[in-house]
This record gives sequence, C-alpha cells and structure tokens, in this order.
Amino acid sequence: VYVAIGQSERYVPFCRNQLARGRNPHGLSRICLVLALVLAGRAKEASAVATGLIDAAKATDNPYALTYALLAHGLACRKEDPLDALDALRRGLAIAQDSGNRANQSYLAMALARIEAEPGDRLAALDNVTRAIRNYHQVGNTTQVCAALGILATFLDGLGQYESAAFIVGFACASPMSVQTVPELATAISHLRDVLGD
Repeated sequence: VYVAIGQSERYVPFCRNQLARGRNPHGLSRICLVLALVLAGRAKEASAVATGLIDAAKATDNPYALTYALLAHGLACRKEDPLDALDALRRGLAIAQDSGNRANQSYLAMALARIEAEPGDRLAALDNVTRAIRNYHQVGNTTQVCAALGILATFLDGLGQYESAAFIVGFACASPMSVQTVPELATAISHLRDVLGD
C-alpha cells in the first residue's frame, strides 16, 4: 500500500520489522526490503541488502521467489552495473514466463524496458513495456498500468514523440505510484513542459 500511495520510505521500516520478527517466508521479506530501499532512493543500501538474495531464493525452489529476487537484484544494481541488472531481469522474465507468473512477468518487463531504453535497444524496450501494459489492462490493474504508461511516456519523449508522450503522461500521473516507481517520469514531464508548454 505504501508504494501505491507514493510513500515508499514508510515501507522500509515495515519490511525491517517483518525481518526482525523472523517473518521471511521464501526470503520474500528481504526481497521486499530491497525493493522498498530502491523505491525510497537508497540504492547503495539496497545493493548491500541484495547480496546473496538470488542464491537464497534459488534454495527455496520456488519460481515466484526466484523471479522476485531477480527483479530486486536487477533494480538494486541497475545504476552501478547495468549489464548485471539486464542479465538478472532477463533471467527472471524467462523464469516468470515458464512458470506462468504474469504478475512478475509484468514487473520484470517494466524494469527491463526502463534499462533497455537507456543503451538503445528501443525495440526490446517497447516490446517489454507493451507486455506490461497488456497484462495490467487484461486484469484491470489501473494502478500498475499507470506506472507502465509512465515508462511508455518517457520512452516516447526520448523519441521526440512529444504530443503522444504528453497525452499518456496525463493518465500515467493519475497514480502517485507512477512518479515514485518511474523517477525519470518527472524529468520527462519537465522536458515536455519546456517543449509544449504547460
């Protein structure tokens, strides 16, 4: 809930409290702590907590836990080691597809789209954001579809498709989660205002 309302910083102590109580089924509380730290803008701390996360998830023999750990690892090391992040996210996406976990497929696809757009694999980025939008639309998840549309808007802004990006931003920003989970959206909005006006 904290992420959905744009208050990820409040999620961090919740996760720490769960871990302190010994509540860490399949390593999920630790994975959630890593994600909370990433969303709160504490990437270095997230990276430290993520150490060994993938091996611990593998030991559970649970594809959900493993794909979620690969997502957390990929997001935690995105800035310091983008190639490692891409590898983790791609592995996670393949496992999520094989196990039929559409929720984690969508999370991983969004994370991949954000990273793939940076080095210039635009087709892969577009394919992944399309996958996430389609999945969220099919299940009626308007909160998550807003975040996926935020990624699409930043992508379109980078391609010079300003009016399309601005139109999509209007809907994407309907959820406080979008701005929190897609921090580059704020930069795109500022750029679109410069180009198109308020």
